[in-house]
Amino acid sequence: MGDVLCDPVAQLEANPFAIDPGDELPVGLQLGWRLRALIRTGELAAGERLPSFRQLAEWAGVNVGTVRSVYDGLEAGGLVVTRHGQGTFVADGVEAAPQLEEIAAEALRRAHEAGLGPRDLAIVAMTCASLPEESETLEVRQELRRQIARLEAELASYTGHLKEDLATAPKRAVAHVAGVEELEETRDTLIAQLAAAQRQSEQEVRRRASSRGPLGRTMSRWRAKR
Repeated sequence: MGDVLCDPVAQLEANPFAIDPGDELPVGLQLGWRLRALIRTGELAAGERLPSFRQLAEWAGVNVGTVRSVYDGLEAGGLVVTRHGQGTFVADGVEAAPQLEEIAAEALRRAHEAGLGPRDLAIVAMTCASLPEESETLEVRQELRRQIARLEAELASYTGHLKEDLATAPKRAVAHVAGVEELEETRDTLIAQLAAAQRQSEQEVRRRASSRGPLGRTMSRWRAKR
């Protein structure tokens, strides 16, 4: 028996389980995503019984084997449980997030206003979701390196005022790519060093000023105004 059992357009209008056999995505994947969406948004609540293999196959327009495979995948992912002699149920531990539907609807609305299709939106969203941590981490590392470079440049003018016992970031014996935490530690160490050097420089200036006589202080002020 083929996967398509009835008119896909009529099915899409008739129930939430219908899939489009003409879509580039496999029918099993479409049905699996449809069920995941219904479960994640709470439309299929924890503990609720799912349709039987045969019933869902009829509603979705696929064969029973496709439904069985989809249910197996959902069970492997912890979203459903099978109770022998009773059927398949949404797992009790699944927490629904109804706001997901609102978020998705808003994203689709904005995409539509921009003249973009839902498939492109889904593709870009899935691609971005697979890379956010690394992309964000890279951007953070780059900004931290810029901050460190500026601090090092400013600190260079205070080399004569640096104390030998200033705290420094731990040295690494093995060459590696510095992570965010290590770069933050380096930046914070440089900030502390710069603050200490500035304080020491100011103290030295005050000591010099206090050690001068009236002529020296007058000449110092005069040179500062020139």
